[in-house]
Amino acid sequence: MAYLDQLLSIVVKHGGSDLHIGEGQPPKIRKHGDVMPIRGEPVTREEASSMLSEVCGERNWELFEDRGDLDFAYEMDAASRFRCNYLKQTNGYGAVFRLIPTKIATLEQLGIPPVVKEFAHLRGGLVLVTGPTGSGKSTTLAALIDYINENFSRHIVTIEEPIEFVHTNKRSVITQREVPNDSVSFPVALKAALREDSDIVLVGEMRDLETISLALTAAETGLLVFGTLHTNNARKTVDRMVDVFPAARQAQARAMLANSLRGVLAQLLLKKADGSGRVAVNEILIANAAVSAIIREGATQKLQDVIVSGKSQGMQFMDDAIWNFLQEGAVTPHEAFMKAIDKNRFKPFLPPEEEHLGDAAGAVPDDEKRAPGNFVKRVAAKGRR
Repeated sequence: MAYLDQLLSIVVKHGGSDLHIGEGQPPKIRKHGDVMPIRGEPVTREEASSMLSEVCGERNWELFEDRGDLDFAYEMDAASRFRCNYLKQTNGYGAVFRLIPTKIATLEQLGIPPVVKEFAHLRGGLVLVTGPTGSGKSTTLAALIDYINENFSRHIVTIEEPIEFVHTNKRSVITQREVPNDSVSFPVALKAALREDSDIVLVGEMRDLETISLALTAAETGLLVFGTLHTNNARKTVDRMVDVFPAARQAQARAMLANSLRGVLAQLLLKKADGSGRVAVNEILIANAAVSAIIREGATQKLQDVIVSGKSQGMQFMDDAIWNFLQEGAVTPHEAFMKAIDKNRFKPFLPPEEEHLGDAAGAVPDDEKRAPGNFVKRVAAKGRR
C-alpha cells in the first residue's frame, strides 16, 4: 500500500469527495462541501515529495517538476479511483485528489430530470453540461453516456484530462482518449474524432477558442457533441460560447451556435437541510425556434422568459428548481439564497441572524424555524401569492 493510500482511505471511509495536500499545512478532506483537517501536524517537504512522487510515476513526476502542474488518474483499489491534480504553491508542493465512483450512477439515482434523456436520442448538435468546479458535471455526463451505451448502438469518443469514469462497451463502442497521454490537446483529439467514424464526441473541457470553434463545427456537420463549461446557467453559457470569439467573428459564432445548440443542462449542488449530503439542482434549456432566434440576435436576457414559459416542454429555470427544494424543506433558506440568481425571491425566508445577507423583512419567525413543517407550509403559501 502506498503511503498516500492511508490518507485517501480516510476520504473513502468518511464519505468525503476530496483530499487536499498542502506542504506546510495539515492534510484536509472535503465532505458535503466543507473542508476540514484530518490531523494536527502539517505536511513536510519530505512527506509531500515522497507521497506524491510514489503514486504518479517517474515520468509524470519529472513533468510536474518541470511545469508545476499535473493532471492524471490514480486507482487505489478496485473500488476507489481518484482524479489527481498536482500543483506548486507558495509553501511548496500541493495536490487535490477527487474521488471518482467506480460504479456509474444512473440519471435517476442522481435525481436528474427525466427530460434530460431526450438529449441521448439526438443524432447531431451540441449539448452543454455546465456548472462550477465540483458541481457534478462529470458524474452527470457519465450517467448520460452510460444511458446511451445501454440503449443505442453508437461509436462514442470521449476526450478527457484525465479520464475519470471508465466505461465498458455495452451496446455502443466507447473510445476514451486522455490528454496529453493519448493526444496532445483537446483540439487535436477533436479534429481526429471527425475521422474516427464517431457518432458522439464528449469534450471534457471547452476552455479555449480553438476547442469551442471545432466543437461547433463538429456539431454542425452531424456529430452529437457533449461539452462542459464552468457557467452557472443557460444565459451565461450562451454568452461564454460567443464571447470567446474575437468581436469580428461573434456574429458568425452566434449563427453557428443558433444552428447547432440542442440544449443546456446547468447544474449546482445544494447542501441538504438535514446535513446528510448534497443534492443536484438543474436548469434545463431545450433549444427551439425561439431560442435560436434569441441567440442569433444576441438578446440572451430573453432566455429566462423562454425557459420559464417552456415548462411544458421540460425546461426548468434554476431559481424555480431551487424554490421547489426549499418548499419541500430539502434545503435551508440560507443555502437557497446563496445559490439563487434572483436573491430577492429568497430574502424573506432568511432567519434574522442572517439579515446581513438580505433584507430581514419577512424573515421566518423563531417558532416557525423550530417547526420545519410550519415553515414548509409558509414557503408554499408565499409561493402561491
